[in-house]
Amino acid sequence: MYDIKLINGRIINPDTGTEKLADLCIKNGKIEFIGSNAGEAKKVIDVEGKAIAPGFIDIHMHEEVLVGQESKGNYDIADRMLQMGVTTCVAGNCGNNRQGIDEFFNYIDASGSPVNYLTFIGHNYLRQIVGNDDNYRKSTKSEISKMQWLVSEATRENAIGVSFGFEYSPGADTAEALQILEGVKGQKVLLSAHYRKDAKYGIEAIKELIQISRETGLPMQISHLGSCTAYGMMREALDVIEDEISAGTDISADCYPYDAFSTYIGSAVFDEGCFELWNKSYDSVLLTEGEYKGMRCDKELFYKVRKEHPNMLIVAFVMNEKEVLEAVAAPYVMIASDGLFRNSQGHPRGAGTFPRVLGRYARDEKKLTLAEAVRKMTVMPAERLGLKTKGRMLEGMDADIVVFDPDSIIDTATFESPVSTPEGIEYVIINGEVAVSHKNVINSRLGKAVRRADILKER
Repeated sequence: MYDIKLINGRIINPDTGTEKLADLCIKNGKIEFIGSNAGEAKKVIDVEGKAIAPGFIDIHMHEEVLVGQESKGNYDIADRMLQMGVTTCVAGNCGNNRQGIDEFFNYIDASGSPVNYLTFIGHNYLRQIVGNDDNYRKSTKSEISKMQWLVSEATRENAIGVSFGFEYSPGADTAEALQILEGVKGQKVLLSAHYRKDAKYGIEAIKELIQISRETGLPMQISHLGSCTAYGMMREALDVIEDEISAGTDISADCYPYDAFSTYIGSAVFDEGCFELWNKSYDSVLLTEGEYKGMRCDKELFYKVRKEHPNMLIVAFVMNEKEVLEAVAAPYVMIASDGLFRNSQGHPRGAGTFPRVLGRYARDEKKLTLAEAVRKMTVMPAERLGLKTKGRMLEGMDADIVVFDPDSIIDTATFESPVSTPEGIEYVIINGEVAVSHKNVINSRLGKAVRRADILKER
């Protein structure tokens, strides 16, 4: 007897781009059967012609602080992921970990998580661990040696690879990155990088990431391509990446479907000259927290908040949406949220990215097909991460599944209400159990820690 049987569903196969009407049966956390005339099940769910797809995989988001003094011991970001159909997330992006990886995974092992979690080990986090807390200073030989050892240890069992946040640590040059990666020599780990500069410097920044991939022989994931080059440079950026892929370099990218980015106002992103670079004024910055929530900046307010509240999350409306969509549609670009909230405040991408692409850009504006959109959220990130048992609708795969209504799915999160729950997500199943039913969270602790050692065992 099966545990769960989904009947009368439109099963989307992201590998082939095809759909078929069939039943899907789950047993012991796996997809046991796809077809007709299935046997009995403990729980039968009639999905009434809705789409059944692999659970979405967010290859670039930011985890919450779960351990230490800043922790409240609960989830915020991952809860929003779950409610928009994401079943697996990748933490540790942009060179930053919010806590030690062992602590992070041990917490999930003990308490569960709304989603399955993988993580990178972040370069900027390592700089802090070895004593370099100055983002503008190059690391010493001794510090680099320590980071080489730490990155080797992290990727031996836990981390899927190494992430960089060059824009946040201007002092970390290309040579430092290459030296640190000596610590993973011989390992086939994934690299992920937030570029060094954007706008007119974006092409040069992408070429730096390509150089790192070439010299190390390691695959490179370029983070949130839209916020790098959606300032009149996107076509050139895509041409550079496409030429490099044709030459055999293992490069891919991700993008979120918004014309605004979000980060901390005190970060190096907002160093002198940034507004001239973007050709924008101070009122392009929206403050999202505390007494300033909902306010647009002028010059005086911007510098006041930057000085007094450097860790405030802000939203900057500086990108060209048409170019963002050009990136989203590119065949080697995956959908990723870059989701980050604090006390449920931040950018709506963390609660709306995946439904927004499916509803607005696939269904309504036909920028890509439904199957193409699903592929960018499932099989593409699964392959990039080496996840052999996720991202596909095949018997034997992990039962991480989303059921959605293609006719009604849409994001409802806005810059005023950034965590509003999307429409059209009918069910979310994680590891063979129902996590969400019609917007109601049934169980938000079904997710597991996915260590690199676990992935290697699957191969």
